[in-house]
Amino acid sequence: MKKHGPAFKKAVIELDKCPLCRGRAVTKGLFHELPCDHCNASGFVAAATGEALPLDVLVTQLSMRLRAALRQIEQLKSPQASGPEATYQGSNRRGAGGTNYTGD
Repeated sequence: MKKHGPAFKKAVIELDKCPLCRGRAVTKGLFHELPCDHCNASGFVAAATGEALPLDVLVTQLSMRLRAALRQIEQLKSPQASGPEATYQGSNRRGAGGTNYTGD
Protein backbone atom coordinates (compact mmCIF):
# COMPACT_ATOMS: atom_id res chain seq x y z
CA MET A 1 0.00 0.00 0.00
CA LYS A 2 1.36 3.38 -1.00
CA LYS A 3 1.76 5.88 1.82
CA HIS A 4 3.44 8.90 0.20
CA GLY A 5 4.17 10.57 -3.13
CA PRO A 6 1.86 11.15 -6.10
CA ALA A 7 -0.83 8.64 -7.01
CA PHE A 8 0.00 6.06 -9.67
CA LYS A 9 -3.10 6.96 -11.67
CA LYS A 10 -4.97 10.24 -11.86
CA ALA A 11 -8.46 10.04 -10.40
CA VAL A 12 -11.31 10.95 -12.70
CA ILE A 13 -13.18 13.94 -11.29
CA GLU A 14 -16.85 14.09 -12.21
CA LEU A 15 -17.49 17.28 -14.17
CA ASP A 16 -20.73 19.20 -14.64
CA LYS A 17 -21.78 22.18 -16.75
CA CYS A 18 -20.94 25.56 -15.32
CA PRO A 19 -24.13 27.05 -13.84
CA LEU A 20 -23.27 30.59 -14.95
CA CYS A 21 -22.46 30.02 -18.63
CA ARG A 22 -24.42 26.71 -18.90
CA GLY A 23 -21.41 24.93 -20.40
CA ARG A 24 -20.79 27.49 -23.17
CA ALA A 25 -17.52 28.84 -21.64
CA VAL A 26 -18.60 32.42 -22.44
CA THR A 27 -21.05 34.88 -20.95
CA LYS A 28 -22.92 37.74 -22.59
CA GLY A 29 -21.21 41.07 -22.24
CA LEU A 30 -22.77 44.36 -23.16
CA PHE A 31 -21.70 44.16 -26.80
CA HIS A 32 -19.89 40.83 -27.15
CA GLU A 33 -19.24 37.51 -25.42
CA LEU A 34 -16.71 37.38 -22.58
CA PRO A 35 -14.83 34.36 -21.16
CA CYS A 36 -16.68 32.95 -18.15
CA ASP A 37 -14.74 33.75 -14.98
CA HIS A 38 -16.55 31.14 -12.87
CA CYS A 39 -15.27 28.09 -14.83
CA ASN A 40 -11.97 29.45 -16.25
CA ALA A 41 -13.68 29.67 -19.65
CA SER A 42 -13.96 25.88 -19.91
CA GLY A 43 -17.68 25.37 -19.43
CA PHE A 44 -17.02 22.74 -16.72
CA VAL A 45 -16.93 22.76 -12.92
CA ALA A 46 -16.43 19.99 -10.36
CA ALA A 47 -19.77 18.22 -9.95
CA ALA A 48 -19.26 17.63 -6.22
CA THR A 49 -18.47 21.23 -5.26
CA GLY A 50 -19.66 23.33 -8.20
CA GLU A 51 -16.34 25.17 -8.17
CA ALA A 52 -13.85 25.67 -11.00
CA LEU A 53 -10.89 23.31 -11.16
CA PRO A 54 -7.33 24.66 -11.26
CA LEU A 55 -6.12 24.90 -14.87
CA ASP A 56 -3.57 22.06 -14.63
CA VAL A 57 -6.19 19.69 -13.18
CA LEU A 58 -8.80 20.87 -15.69
CA VAL A 59 -6.52 20.14 -18.66
CA THR A 60 -5.82 16.63 -17.36
CA GLN A 61 -9.51 15.90 -16.72
CA LEU A 62 -10.58 17.17 -20.15
CA SER A 63 -7.84 15.10 -21.80
CA MET A 64 -9.06 11.97 -19.98
CA ARG A 65 -12.63 12.64 -21.11
CA LEU A 66 -11.50 13.27 -24.69
CA ARG A 67 -9.54 10.00 -24.83
CA ALA A 68 -12.54 8.08 -23.45
CA ALA A 69 -14.84 9.70 -26.01
CA LEU A 70 -12.43 8.90 -28.87
CA ARG A 71 -12.23 5.25 -27.72
CA GLN A 72 -16.02 5.08 -27.68
CA ILE A 73 -16.23 6.59 -31.18
CA GLU A 74 -13.74 4.02 -32.51
CA GLN A 75 -15.76 1.18 -30.97
CA LEU A 76 -18.93 2.49 -32.59
CA LYS A 77 -17.21 2.87 -35.97
CA SER A 78 -16.19 -0.78 -36.14
CA PRO A 79 -19.20 -2.84 -35.06
CA GLN A 80 -18.50 -6.48 -34.33
CA ALA A 81 -20.33 -9.04 -36.43
CA SER A 82 -22.75 -11.30 -34.60
CA GLY A 83 -24.76 -14.40 -35.41
CA PRO A 84 -24.12 -16.30 -38.65
CA GLU A 85 -22.25 -13.32 -40.07
CA ALA A 86 -19.52 -13.67 -37.43
CA THR A 87 -18.52 -17.07 -38.82
CA TYR A 88 -17.83 -15.55 -42.21
CA GLN A 89 -15.93 -12.52 -40.90
CA GLY A 90 -13.18 -14.20 -38.92
CA SER A 91 -10.92 -17.14 -39.73
CA ASN A 92 -12.06 -20.40 -38.18
CA ARG A 93 -8.92 -22.22 -39.45
CA ARG A 94 -10.92 -25.32 -40.45
CA GLY A 95 -10.08 -25.30 -44.15
CA ALA A 96 -7.19 -26.87 -46.02
CA GLY A 97 -3.88 -25.50 -44.79
CA GLY A 98 -5.55 -23.63 -41.91
CA THR A 99 -7.60 -21.37 -44.19
CA ASN A 100 -11.11 -20.19 -43.45
CA TYR A 101 -13.84 -22.77 -44.17
CA THR A 102 -17.35 -21.41 -44.68
CA GLY A 103 -19.15 -24.59 -45.73
CA ASP A 104 -20.12 -23.24 -49.15
